[in-house]
Amino acid sequence: MLSLGAVLIAVVLWLASGGTFQKKYDVYLAIENESVAGLNLNAPVKYNGVDVGKVQLIELDANNPQRVNLLFAIERGTPIKEDTVAVLKTQGITGITYVELNGGALNAPPLRTAPGATYPVIRTKPSLSARLENVLTSVLAKLDNTSSSINAVLSKENRAAFNSALTDIATVARTIAARKDSIDSSITHAAQTLDNTAKATANMGSVVDRIGRSADAVEKMGVSVTQTSVSTGKAVDTVGADVRRFSTETLPELERLIGELSSLSTSLRRLSEQTERDPRGLLFGRQPVPNGPGETGTPP
Repeated sequence: MLSLGAVLIAVVLWLASGGTFQKKYDVYLAIENESVAGLNLNAPVKYNGVDVGKVQLIELDANNPQRVNLLFAIERGTPIKEDTVAVLKTQGITGITYVELNGGALNAPPLRTAPGATYPVIRTKPSLSARLENVLTSVLAKLDNTSSSINAVLSKENRAAFNSALTDIATVARTIAARKDSIDSSITHAAQTLDNTAKATANMGSVVDRIGRSADAVEKMGVSVTQTSVSTGKAVDTVGADVRRFSTETLPELERLIGELSSLSTSLRRLSEQTERDPRGLLFGRQPVPNGPGETGTPP
């Protein structure tokens, strides 16, 4: 009985320690850059909502107290990939914090231990509370800046300027109200002017058409003038050739003719002079001149 009881106690202790049914766990490291308040040892580690392990260790980084090192004991075979991310989450309204793993694409390689490191390191990203805290901090800083700007705008000097501007606006409004009739009349005249302008614009179409036709006529006239100029140029070239031929062939003959006419004119002038001195010579011919005193009939 004692032996049987000892065997039963040993079996129970062995089964309690896991025995052949004990699960195998792999240890991973995660480094958080935010507060892990609410996270306790043995807090669950979930992968897409499924429990896959527990938090084994929580401690400050000795080299950087702004960081917290977390060790996770995760069941062997859990697909922890290089793109897997750990996020702190709060469960329900109780405020119990746990670790949520997500990510891990199908084609991503498994997470391995880097050379010189003790454990594989799972990447982390800020929790919802940390993101909200950052957003609220930024919003509060902007509100503070806006409040300071509003206080600067609402200074005594600006308030006085606003009061003066409002007074001027009131004065202008009263002036407009007093001249309402003249303003209405001006608006009516402006509307009539716009109507007349619209009519003039409508009539501009026919004027533009006439101008276009005139431009076409001027263009045709220009083409005709160009053609005439070309014909005139050809005629001038022809006349120039004729003038050159006249200068080369006719001018010498004309010069000889003018010389002969000059000689004939000289002869006619002499004949006229002789006729005036001795008209008989025209009928009886020229008589020899009698010798003067002391002259002989024989030439010396």
